[in-house]
Amino acid sequence: MMKKNKGKNPAPVMHKSKGDKFASWMFLTPTMIFLGITALLPLLYSLYLSFFRLKLNLPNAVPEFVGLQNYIKMFSDPALLTSTKNTLFFAVISVALELAIGMLLAMALCSDKMWARICTSIFLIPMIMAPVAVGTLWRMMLDSTTGIINYLLGFLGVPSITWLSSPKTAMLAVILVNVWQLVPWVTIICAAGLKALPGDCLEAATVDGATNGQIFRKIVLPMMSPVLTVVVMLRFVDAFKVFDTVYVMTNGGPGSATEMLPNYIYKQGLKFFDAGYSASLAIIFVVVMTLVTMGFLKLRDRMEENI
Repeated sequence: MMKKNKGKNPAPVMHKSKGDKFASWMFLTPTMIFLGITALLPLLYSLYLSFFRLKLNLPNAVPEFVGLQNYIKMFSDPALLTSTKNTLFFAVISVALELAIGMLLAMALCSDKMWARICTSIFLIPMIMAPVAVGTLWRMMLDSTTGIINYLLGFLGVPSITWLSSPKTAMLAVILVNVWQLVPWVTIICAAGLKALPGDCLEAATVDGATNGQIFRKIVLPMMSPVLTVVVMLRFVDAFKVFDTVYVMTNGGPGSATEMLPNYIYKQGLKFFDAGYSASLAIIFVVVMTLVTMGFLKLRDRMEENI
């Protein structure tokens, strides 16, 4: 007599057929070819060019192999150090402000009522504007003589401020414009994360007598930490790549007060025509941003495990 199997039958494992795998690769192939041509090949050529000295403004210029000289040059470049400090300062301050303001607005707009939807739609306008248009708009508004910002401050008795022509205020102006443009994006992501939180935990904490501050610190923030980590990662990497708005507003000035790394790399290649050094800067920039992204992703995985 055969014994009955008392254990449960294992769940059936779904295996893709060869046809499904082939169809998947067929759909992916055009995208992979497009990315290979538009992204991978230029990156590999930049890596190759970074080992050469090439002046683009010289007629019939021939690349001269210099090995690691372009990379060694970075350690003795004071302008590179200044642009790196400016970019790091810009990224840290702008992302911190965007996260704080965006989280507060997300909590206010985290509702399915009509007024919240209308406010959210209006709130998205700065985010969908082109960076060049944003830079041009704010450059005119911050003009020390004809700008509307100084005009409005005049009603409060505040004297005219040279927003974009003073090293003390130029970086502040650039940061505020970046925050104004990208706070809506942070707000939308945070609001989506807040709506996805399980209501049972919040209701149980309310029944147990927890205050709103305790619920926010002990429940909302820990459960939102993976989402916030992704938001910080995307915004931090994007802040390091800022170019359009800063280029239109100040072009790195006055002096080097708002000189960012992308703008410095651009000037080395297309203003001073040093293609080799510009390529080496771009390669290091890509490597550092890749390492930063990997660090954020590992941090997010640890937070998800803790939750």
